[in-house]
Amino acid sequence: MCEFTVFLGKEIVCRDVIYAKVEADKVFVKDVLGASKTFENCRIVEIDVSSERLTIASTK
Repeated sequence: MCEFTVFLGKEIVCRDVIYAKVEADKVFVKDVLGASKTFENCRIVEIDVSSERLTIASTK
């Protein structure tokens, strides 16, 4: 299974993410244990499967 580390810019904000969804200006992520986080005023800018890295950025 592929779990992602989520970066907001260069800062790690979440680990072991298996689910991500963008809705309007929010990014929802969920980790392998089912814990979820919402990042408001953000968008996904890069998904790198080989590095298991998901990068989000502020829309403001």
